[in-house]
Amino acid sequence: MPVLAGKSVIAQKLIPAGSFMFGCSLADPLCDADEGKEGGRSLFIPEFHIDVSETSVEEYRICVQDSVCEKPFDYKRTHYCNYNAPGRNNYPVNCVNWQQAVTYCEWRGARLAYEVEWEKAARSGSTSPYPWGRQPADCSKAVMDPGTRQQRDTETDGCWRDLSWPRNSFSPNSYGLFDMIGGTSEWVMDWYDPQSHETYYYQGKLTGPKQGKRKVIKGGSWDEKHWAQRVSNRFAKPIVGNPDLYGSNGVRCVTPTKHSLSLEE
Repeated sequence: MPVLAGKSVIAQKLIPAGSFMFGCSLADPLCDADEGKEGGRSLFIPEFHIDVSETSVEEYRICVQDSVCEKPFDYKRTHYCNYNAPGRNNYPVNCVNWQQAVTYCEWRGARLAYEVEWEKAARSGSTSPYPWGRQPADCSKAVMDPGTRQQRDTETDGCWRDLSWPRNSFSPNSYGLFDMIGGTSEWVMDWYDPQSHETYYYQGKLTGPKQGKRKVIKGGSWDEKHWAQRVSNRFAKPIVGNPDLYGSNGVRCVTPTKHSLSLEE
């Protein structure tokens, strides 16, 4: 499904309605307590359209030029922010907070994914910790930090570049979606609660808590190691704050159909 955003055509994929195993994968020893019980739980998710690629610098810039989106921190603040950096128009926009991500998607007539939608799209039929199976993420599959605990992050972030990469640098998952793992981590709609799986999602409340202090972030990023790249892994950050908090955070939008999830669920 192509979507127009200004003069930019943005490709999307329809994720069909159906059930998938949500939460901590079976026999995944790296799961944190906030990822639910081992093995996950089957959830039925209505259909939705999701961006094939993470939002690029150029796509986000059109929204800024339209006087809707707020300009994010750029590379003059720190070299890892891609906005306005020479040669990075096709890099994922990063250094954006949750509110900036929401504003961009709304400008397109879209929204951020809910956590259950995001995880279904990222798993693309897999029940393993990674979309391709149990083999840990590395630099043959994703833009990430491949280093060990003993190495400084600046030596190994972004597959030794200390920077993100152009979008779509690695193969897509089975749904045809690029950079669901690695690249930038992606904001979702949900408020964070460490007990969300048992209290909300597994009780059929698929849009999560109605309030909170931080929003969920999914997908790992260019500056995180393999255990953070697992599909069920969760981060959370405040919706606004010190811009330096958001260097690894990017945007991917969902265009709902009349059958998709809404806050009334």
